[in-house]
Amino acid sequence: MRRLILFSLLVFCLTACTGAFPFRATATITPSPEPSLTPTQVIPTLWISPSIPRTLREKISDSGIYLEVDSKEGADFWIETAGNSKPDSRWVYVLASPFATIPDEVGLSEVKDVWSGGRGITFQGKPILMTSETKSAFQDIWGDPAEGGVKLVSESELVQTAWQDKSWALLPFENLDPQLKVLMVDGKSPLISNFSPGDYPLRVNFSFKANPDKPVELPELNKSQRLPASNFDPSLMTSVLMTGTTALVRSTAERMETKGISYPGEKIGSILRDADFTHVSNEVSFTPNCPKPDPWFINLRFCSNPAYIQLLEEMGVDIVELTGNHLLDYNADAFLYSYSLYQKEGWKTFGGGVDLEAAREPLIVEHHGNRIALIGCNPVGPDFVWATEKSPGAAPCDFESMTAKIKELHDEGILVIATLQDQENYEPMPLPEVKQHLDAFSAAGAAVVSGSQSHFPQGFSFSANGLIHYGLGNLFFDQMDYPVVGTRREFYDKHFFYNGKYISTEVLTGMLEDYAQPRPMTPEERSQFLSDIFTASGW
Repeated sequence: MRRLILFSLLVFCLTACTGAFPFRATATITPSPEPSLTPTQVIPTLWISPSIPRTLREKISDSGIYLEVDSKEGADFWIETAGNSKPDSRWVYVLASPFATIPDEVGLSEVKDVWSGGRGITFQGKPILMTSETKSAFQDIWGDPAEGGVKLVSESELVQTAWQDKSWALLPFENLDPQLKVLMVDGKSPLISNFSPGDYPLRVNFSFKANPDKPVELPELNKSQRLPASNFDPSLMTSVLMTGTTALVRSTAERMETKGISYPGEKIGSILRDADFTHVSNEVSFTPNCPKPDPWFINLRFCSNPAYIQLLEEMGVDIVELTGNHLLDYNADAFLYSYSLYQKEGWKTFGGGVDLEAAREPLIVEHHGNRIALIGCNPVGPDFVWATEKSPGAAPCDFESMTAKIKELHDEGILVIATLQDQENYEPMPLPEVKQHLDAFSAAGAAVVSGSQSHFPQGFSFSANGLIHYGLGNLFFDQMDYPVVGTRREFYDKHFFYNGKYISTEVLTGMLEDYAQPRPMTPEERSQFLSDIFTASGW
């Protein structure tokens, strides 16, 4: 018994000293956390009306905020056409036709007449082309179209079908294509200055509405996240007006001396000023030593009185092209003097410069988010007009390097306007070699190609990249149907760029009077002129 007690005491002492209890397992118990009560987030459902244009539908879908559903009744929110009272979004549509269309305007009453089954006047018997979304949008505000009043086409087929059918089309503004001509409706168009969508007849309002039977709270969103305010934003638009030959010499200069420096521009000044950038190809340099103008002067060595620059100021000129043949008629000093005048005016130049490197450098302008490059050259000389490494003048053409530069600019997302001062001819289409050169600029990526060489207005063409106008004719020059009939007729091309894209061109026309003063054409003159040129263009 005594031995058993001693053994028990020994075991107790050993276990107490080591702190171990081999006969008993121990564990630490961690309390469980309180269960989370965070609710599951509900994604709101959205029904989008079939009248919603594709681009608006894509903006909504890309937001990732909503779950789109096919049923309006079961959706939490709706997007559909609305009345005129405080719409969430105002979508601008345009009425357009093939570029080779002579009429410029129609009335809303005629559009609705065709919608209702009438034959109309402008495009007799032709239905209005549109997508199913556009039909649904206008059906909501105009009622059901009559059979034969509307022809449904896909968005990708609309331009081609309009040309094939020689018909008109109704489409959202953002789907404009340069091969289409925008028609004014009741005197209004998104391409005119001070355009107001609020009183434009081809607008459709859309609203974001909550289903009153399914109150669901939306996450905090600003209005633009629900619907963009419009598809038209004037702060994204840029217009560039291109003109033909200007030479303030001979009879034009004589009239400026006798009737006032402003005389040549009195009838068309408002047209030229109505652009963000107005271009002029001034082919003759200013010099203080210029002789008094002589209407009967037969020598082709030209200069202009420096006082005449006032005319260009009043016309709103911003950009001067320097590819002309006569820029160095009074040597390099006259060219540099003129260049300094342009610099003082704050005008930009291209196609020529103080040396070869400067002459070939493209002019890049940035406006309303649009980056536009103007580049030009002169392949025909005369030799003394070309800039060299050490002397000023026009840019001689290196077609390989120029087309490569156009491609480089295009690939950078810059919209290119390419011009050429090439061989002249007095016919509605250029010489084959000139056409080949201009077509190559377009193929390289130029959005607009404009022939500066022609004193006789010439035709048009399109490539995959944009418009080619082979010759605009004169702006200010004294060719009154001389040396052939037709030199009095003039083109002024107003090109529109929107949100980094070339979208349209408005073709303006003038007629020279009194050897010096162009005026807008009469409707009859314009109709005949466009008919002649479109026919020559193969349209």
